[in-house]
Amino acid sequence: MVFLFVLIFSFLLSGIILFVGGLISKKMEEEKEKGSVYECGFESSKSARVPFSLQFFLIGVIFLIFDVEIVLMMPVPLVFWLSSGEVFLLFFFVILLLVGLFFEWWNGALEWRV
Repeated sequence: MVFLFVLIFSFLLSGIILFVGGLISKKMEEEKEKGSVYECGFESSKSARVPFSLQFFLIGVIFLIFDVEIVLMMPVPLVFWLSSGEVFLLFFFVILLLVGLFFEWWNGALEWRV
């Protein structure tokens, strides 16, 4: 019962803090002009649009997925009393991620193209 009270209280307190912070940090209309791009009339020497590498993004997403997988699996050796169902779910999770990795490798998504 105490846990439920603390949980509800923490959610309410977080919501109130976020609401008050949003009210305090509201920008006025005149401040929006300050954030606009400065234009002085000169032509820029470079393009304002920076090209974005899709391969780099894909490799980064794959890295994050496997990094989160390793972080989630780190406490597994500390818990020796896993039931057979939990071990099955752990192996299923690892096999599913490996199948996804091999699928991306087979499709050539991991090859760096210039």
